[in-house]
Amino acid sequence: MEESAYFNQYQPISGVWDEMYGIDSIRDHYSKVIDYLSRESTEDLTRKEELAKRLFMSQGITFTVYSSGEGIEKIFPFDIIPRIITAAEWAFVEKGIKQRLNALNLFLKDVYNNQFIVKDGIVPIDIIYSCPHFLREMYQLQVPYDIYVHIAGIDLIRDHDGTFYVLEDNLRTPSGVSYMLENREITKRLFPDLMPQCGVRSVTEYPTILYKNLLSLSPRQISNPTIVLLSPGIYNSAYFEHTTLARLMGVELVEGRDLVVKNQKVYMKTTTGLQQVDVIYRRVDDDYLDPLVFNPSSILGVAGIMGAYRKGNVAIVNAIGNGVADDKAVYVYVPEMIRYYLNEEPILKNVPTYQLGNMDERKHVFANINNMVVKKTNGSGGYGMLMGHASSEEEIEDYKKEIIKDPRNFIAQPTISLSAAPCYIGGALHPRRIDLRPYALCGPDGIEIVPGGLTRVALKEGSLVVNSSQGGGSKDTWVLA
Repeated sequence: MEESAYFNQYQPISGVWDEMYGIDSIRDHYSKVIDYLSRESTEDLTRKEELAKRLFMSQGITFTVYSSGEGIEKIFPFDIIPRIITAAEWAFVEKGIKQRLNALNLFLKDVYNNQFIVKDGIVPIDIIYSCPHFLREMYQLQVPYDIYVHIAGIDLIRDHDGTFYVLEDNLRTPSGVSYMLENREITKRLFPDLMPQCGVRSVTEYPTILYKNLLSLSPRQISNPTIVLLSPGIYNSAYFEHTTLARLMGVELVEGRDLVVKNQKVYMKTTTGLQQVDVIYRRVDDDYLDPLVFNPSSILGVAGIMGAYRKGNVAIVNAIGNGVADDKAVYVYVPEMIRYYLNEEPILKNVPTYQLGNMDERKHVFANINNMVVKKTNGSGGYGMLMGHASSEEEIEDYKKEIIKDPRNFIAQPTISLSAAPCYIGGALHPRRIDLRPYALCGPDGIEIVPGGLTRVALKEGSLVVNSSQGGGSKDTWVLA
């Protein structure tokens, strides 16, 4: 294999699993990519990087950062070097995610009906009832096929020895799938002949599978049910994704003001009158969905939609109230859920997690806070975290005071040494930390996971935070056949 200056100068991070570089040599599944890139000059790769930026800009592939109270549109940073996963690694991940989602779906059905898992002492009742996303309005509400989680984005990381861990389960309105699809389209433009050589599996079936699952949920047995994607509107950080998915599935993109409820049925306003809606893929959070039931000041939702949902006249994806299953305090119990509902040992491990509502665990965390990451149980986007190793004494003391005010609202995890992958930065390859969010679609025929996902990258040197809102970017994820 011809090696070039890119790889001679590549310096893996000590003590970190490198996706490309094994012990003193490049891993086999990266060899074809390395051979190809070795024949490209720095000028060629820099031109490809510039082309990728222009394509992202021309197609409006952006996200919104909410800092200092302003919404600022930014290009989603994209690294041109793909992250590569072997067929064997993927088979393991896929099996683990399916097992986990089966258990989480059973948990949601149980917690909103008989609550056997609480009665049997597996999950404490106070953890459930103190969760702001446990919605009593969902109690004994029957959902089609008993599926609560139709779309999941499971965040995975790898530790220093290459072990996969689940960092969190996103079961409400998981985002980022449009970046997975666009990353692939742009990579096809940049490396058109390399992908077939490597035998990269396709991710482009995602919208087709999602559309098929949405069709199957229609409460009316008609040949052409009406499906809509409900968006909060143009100021939402994921609006690009809403428009992309609606276009790829061929469904109407609507906002709350485009829908109305009459006689406990949902209708869409059209130029030819009202049209009954059968399935709503909603990207509006629970709190804002129905002002008659949840937040009365919401103008994003539809008044009366919960009544139509409870009657079974409309299907809503994902189910309302799923947040109780991806609350970070409930995350601790997912391995026990797998044992309880499925009588199986968990395939994918949880990151060791301390609940700060527990006095002994809180003492341990406070004593070792410099080696901990502390998060809010219902936070997202990387906001409101404390990275112990990178915080000042003053920041740590202020954070401890916040924890003591409401300990149930926080968990802590040891700082996991996220794996690294090569990124093209400044004309050279440098290792940067990454995670992976595969997307799973649950339908009446089972769980389907497109082979790939969104690999997010902490582009700042030394950073462990991959969120786009915190300066992260992404790269294409290649699963080999």
